[in-house]
Amino acid sequence: MLEPMSFVLLTTEDGTPMGTAERQAAHATPGMLHRAFSAFVFRKGRQELLIQQRSKDKSLFPLLWANTCCSHLREGEMLPDAAQLRLHEELGFTCPLKEGPSFVYRADDPEGRGTEYEYDTILIGSIQGDPPLRPDPAEVNAVKWITTEELTKDMHSHPLLYAPWFHLALPMVMRCTNTNDYASQSPKS
Repeated sequence: MLEPMSFVLLTTEDGTPMGTAERQAAHATPGMLHRAFSAFVFRKGRQELLIQQRSKDKSLFPLLWANTCCSHLREGEMLPDAAQLRLHEELGFTCPLKEGPSFVYRADDPEGRGTEYEYDTILIGSIQGDPPLRPDPAEVNAVKWITTEELTKDMHSHPLLYAPWFHLALPMVMRCTNTNDYASQSPKS
């Protein structure tokens, strides 16, 4: 398991690095803009997405459903290496990930515990078969494969069950029309 992340990388709205901040301070309302990433891992020809329910112990947005894996970059880390490492730490497998678009969002935790204010970069991967999943309970409460059609309908019907960044990122991922860019790979454990 990775050591807990103490600092996050601050950035401008166009992604220009601006130093670091203590993680807790960066997430205090109104939040400090910092780097993050959201990984989406598909299977069955991008028809199913692996999603996770965030751990009850998460300081922000606990027990909400989100994309496959989300985290922050550490100083000196590069995408997609950082995303592959976090994917392995949180879920016990990895696969090739291709960097997609980035976006900025700000979201206040509904229980008033702080704010996410992130420059979030999307990473997309696709695998064949069923990787052995070993969720880290400190990060993940539950996981499931879900068809993109079922997921889209449920997010529309029950929006409060899903993390705010997931609502923004999923449509961007679905617009990535060149599926050859995200060729299926066998998972690595």
